[in-house]
Amino acid sequence: MALIGYLRVSKTDGSQSTDLQYDALIKAGVDPEHLYEDHASGKKADRPQLDACLKALRPGDTLLVWKIDRLGRNLHHLVNIVHDLTARDVGLKVLTGQGAAVDTTSAQGKLVFGIFAALAEFERELISERTKAGLESARARGRTGGRPFKMTPAKVRLAMASMGNPETNVAALCKELGITRQTLYRHVSPTGELRDDGRKLLSNH
Repeated sequence: MALIGYLRVSKTDGSQSTDLQYDALIKAGVDPEHLYEDHASGKKADRPQLDACLKALRPGDTLLVWKIDRLGRNLHHLVNIVHDLTARDVGLKVLTGQGAAVDTTSAQGKLVFGIFAALAEFERELISERTKAGLESARARGRTGGRPFKMTPAKVRLAMASMGNPETNVAALCKELGITRQTLYRHVSPTGELRDDGRKLLSNH
């Protein structure tokens, strides 16, 4: 069960250094021989060392990155990587930054990443819904206001994770999801547990 580290800087002209990342990963216990380093933009798909790093991971290993933006090109890419790692029994730990709560070797870290995954799915569905709402509005010609967005599986999962956090602002959550408070509580309880409508929605997808 090895610790594997991945480093990335955005420029290849030497103006950015991996020193901070390198020192942090070594301090976290990664052997220098188990470090993989790319010099590429975060949006660039071709990252040979990341590919080599992912292939080198074995069940029981843990992948460590300095910050979460060092790993994925975007949220969807990150979610796909972690789903693949989880399926292979490989953990992920983020050492610092906004993603430092992500540690898929712990229950709390898995919950945090579950919220990330739900957000990624929610983002995809929201874009689709907005596109449909725009088309409907254009066809209606003159009708003010669009149809309210429906509850979706991604929204249910995000609501479950959010309502399980006592610090969640319910009004803000409903506004973000584009649903009413009544719709929220038909699907999810105040403590984040599924209700009948939520179970039905998830069971059909």
